[in-house]
Amino acid sequence: MSHDHKHQISIVGFFIALAGAILFSTKAILVKLAFQSTQVDAVTLLFLRMLFSLPFYVAIGWFSSKKEGIEKLSNKQWFQIACLGILGYYLSSLFDFIGLQFVSAGLERLILFLYPTFSVLINTFYFKSHLSKKQVIALILTYIGIGLAYFAELQVDQANSNFFYGSFMIFLCAVTYSIYLVGTGRLVQQVGSTRYTAYAMLFATMGVFLHFIITKNVSTFEISTSLIGYGIALAIVATVVPSFLISNAMKKIGSNNVSIITSIGPVSTILQAHFVLGEKMMALQVVGTLIVVVGVVLIGWKNKHTSTKN
Repeated sequence: MSHDHKHQISIVGFFIALAGAILFSTKAILVKLAFQSTQVDAVTLLFLRMLFSLPFYVAIGWFSSKKEGIEKLSNKQWFQIACLGILGYYLSSLFDFIGLQFVSAGLERLILFLYPTFSVLINTFYFKSHLSKKQVIALILTYIGIGLAYFAELQVDQANSNFFYGSFMIFLCAVTYSIYLVGTGRLVQQVGSTRYTAYAMLFATMGVFLHFIITKNVSTFEISTSLIGYGIALAIVATVVPSFLISNAMKKIGSNNVSIITSIGPVSTILQAHFVLGEKMMALQVVGTLIVVVGVVLIGWKNKHTSTKN
């Protein structure tokens, strides 16, 4: 069992978590670039991301299952991993990719960043955890920040008829991802983080492949070199490498410290969206983002000081 209050922030752990957060934040940028330059649809792009990350997760899953003294998973655990994997990396990613067709990368990362607040709400209402005053303030701050950034974006994006649809898809992504995280927090202690991550990704990959086969005419499927490039970059740079950096950082410095450090995500995405995609950086959006980050850090601090065991 990990005791988060025992985890001191080591410089190595800090930089591993930071690198993971920044690499994860490149996902929206890569998806946007792929949409702009190849006219690919969300399902095909998600299929390519999973296809190219599959060999890594198969290898890691196989090696972690061969470790000495590892307990076999029960049928219930297999079922839970399958459900959470499909929810967290298939449905959540699908909603995300669909939404990114209609909203900016900066706004996507900000709406997505609601997931820590949803996790707190799920724990409070479903698992009957106590909601402290500091958590309430953190939640209010986070939603005020999102509101400000969203209002700023709305002023610029009024011509986009699918803006609300895209926003709703990203919102669904945040909801499904927060359910995945709450479930993961409860399962990962029993299964082990590396084995859990690999198996959850394998189940998600099955879901994505089935979706692709059912909805696409595979016989006429054509793929360009640049699309393969985006698929590989999404798989390795924005999926495989950061997922293992984050789980390694959690081992070194604890999950609550990691969640605080990864609050840099939206800031990183907004900066990349500005310099790489040429998205406008509005004052209100920057203020909103900083308020959201403060809210999420507060949630992390709260957990850090009250948690004794995960």
